[in-house]
Amino acid sequence: MRALVLTGPYRAEVGTVDAPVAAAGQVVVDVERAGVCGTDVELFTGEMTYLRTGASWYPLRPGHEWCGVVTAVGPDVDADWLGRRVTGDTMIGCGHCRRCRQGRHHVCADRHEVGITNGLPGALAEQVALPVRALHVLPDPVDATLGALVEPGGNALRCVREAGLAPGERLLILGTGTIGLLVAMFARAGGAEVHLMGIDDTQLRLARTLGFDSTWTPDGLPSLPWDAVVDASNAPTLPALAVDLVEPGRRIVYIGLAGSPSIIDSRDIVFCDVTAVGILGASAGLAGAIDAYADGSVDPRPLVAATVGLDAVADALAGLRPDGAGPGPKILVDPRRA
Repeated sequence: MRALVLTGPYRAEVGTVDAPVAAAGQVVVDVERAGVCGTDVELFTGEMTYLRTGASWYPLRPGHEWCGVVTAVGPDVDADWLGRRVTGDTMIGCGHCRRCRQGRHHVCADRHEVGITNGLPGALAEQVALPVRALHVLPDPVDATLGALVEPGGNALRCVREAGLAPGERLLILGTGTIGLLVAMFARAGGAEVHLMGIDDTQLRLARTLGFDSTWTPDGLPSLPWDAVVDASNAPTLPALAVDLVEPGRRIVYIGLAGSPSIIDSRDIVFCDVTAVGILGASAGLAGAIDAYADGSVDPRPLVAATVGLDAVADALAGLRPDGAGPGPKILVDPRRA
């Protein structure tokens, strides 16, 4: 089959690799759609932290935002899975350690992350093999585009849940990329008053077209009581700003990762009795994201700028926009295209 392979920093090629075979407990999925994520970009550029810690290495086959159809099952997997449209969890825990048994498989010390760590091949390919326990069935209203957006949506939903807001309370989101805008969509669906802060007016234009009128640049940010702050940026200065902005006794959610360390004075957190939460992975939010897409309360399709074939992924990883791309931040891939 054809798959995208990263062979080193800034080196990506589409090659022919062995098609996966469903081992015990696994299925093989024909990939309908996959997303290009900021993590994939960092793996491409060599900036991803896991490349320094040894959790990831080249050659590497990326892709962890995906959906597709089950076309083969392992010898011990129910044949009823055949033909089902599915997406899946990125975080594959060992299944038997204390963390996994407590439902925290996404932080299992021995976990594999699809298309990211420990050599587990990803979904920027024609097929991918996954444990059946990682799958989520997609209902009919969730088409291929929505299916590939379940994983980022699950991350965003976890952010909103951890923000701890009641309807009508005020949320400030730092960052207007895919995750920031998805957080805004899920928060609005839950009844929050949503505000977004971006670098400049150009960044905020798409948010306004999505119906978010309370959009601000750093210089124009109003002095309001922020009941929660979500940092979905990659700026090393914004985690500390979030502490300064959030109301005492409320919550900050960190999901963005900067390329250099962020400095936060823990005294500011203590003196204001602030709760800071980190989000790693979509696991606990996947089912909720599917439900929201299926019932129409959240529609992330305007975030998709273009859908391309595998041969165009290297350019997308390098930051090049496809011809005719829309204003959205997300590039999707149809591996069946050239």
